[in-house]
Amino acid sequence: MRTCEGMLVLNASPGGRLRRRRVLQLAAVILTASARPAAGATLGHGPKRARVVGEERLGDRITDLTLHSPALGGRAEVRLLTPEGWHGRRPADRWPTLYLLPGGDGDHLPWTRDYGIQHLPALRDVLVVMPQMPLYGFYSDWWNHGAGGPPAVETFHLEEVIPLLERHCGAGPRRAVAGQSQGGFGALSYTARHPGMFQAAASYSGFVHPHQHPHAVRAGMTYLGLDWLALWGHPERQRSRWQSHDPACLAGRLTGVPVYLASGDGRLGPLDPPDTEPDEHIPGLEDPDAPFPDDVLSPTEAIMREENETLAARLRAAGAHVTTHFYAGTHDPSYWAREFHASLPMLLRALRRPGSTTPAPSPHRHDGGSMVRNDQ
Repeated sequence: MRTCEGMLVLNASPGGRLRRRRVLQLAAVILTASARPAAGATLGHGPKRARVVGEERLGDRITDLTLHSPALGGRAEVRLLTPEGWHGRRPADRWPTLYLLPGGDGDHLPWTRDYGIQHLPALRDVLVVMPQMPLYGFYSDWWNHGAGGPPAVETFHLEEVIPLLERHCGAGPRRAVAGQSQGGFGALSYTARHPGMFQAAASYSGFVHPHQHPHAVRAGMTYLGLDWLALWGHPERQRSRWQSHDPACLAGRLTGVPVYLASGDGRLGPLDPPDTEPDEHIPGLEDPDAPFPDDVLSPTEAIMREENETLAARLRAAGAHVTTHFYAGTHDPSYWAREFHASLPMLLRALRRPGSTTPAPSPHRHDGGSMVRNDQ
């Protein structure tokens, strides 16, 4: 079959990873060196830019792409939920595009596998892009003590995935972005750091103000025996680097787009089974000067709640258009699925500005996908 770039490839179905709730809780606060590809990966464009090396079509509307990423120094996956008519698209066809970002485990499949977004009629004329992320990559190009290099997650998503899809797969310049857990940080950080790139952003239990709780980053990485300074450096000595990625420190840059923030409070909520277990204990996660209340089962979510409240207040003070839903509940995907449905009308309104249209299906179908040449 032929990929978005017209390459003849063999189907390669990536093995799905089982997500566990405790892994997701750790993912919100831990960055791990196991996400780091081999040193020496070359960033850049031209011959070194990302390219499609594999494609698998799963049914009428789901297509999985395997990319070679110079920014990550290896391969990464992207799942597409394609609009009606996409397989028969013409070179000039473009669709409004919704980017959905994974949590810290980097698993990009829950949006379709667990939440079933492919069954939503509202998404039939939208291209939905679900990119993978290296494990606990935190939507940043890592500092690595000044050495730089992989993982360059922000570069992968914004300078490799988006341009490739806009060159070859019908992704349009009208974009919205949403993310769960660590992906909520990514959605807001990307939107603030790159004004005009996204027309709306939503975060579900997002780690949206890490500089408010740097001890949470330190605690998680120390728990795993990792170097906690590799991401952005020290929160004081490299304060400007932390703040340059932190959505709450960039609130003034989010005034031009609608923002949706949702978070639980760490207590048992309506979507938590009665036998819900507490989060796994991470030494140092709790601030001794502000201990968690006894009824908090999910300290991770309690931290997310504090950060989301701080960001919401700063956004309102800056005059931003922000919608919030703060509720009783833990750091769990059942809440993120609910909040995605609640925020979807806002995201789609931003994508479907007055006068915008989507391409009519072509009468000439090309079932393999693209009409473009190989991009070496």
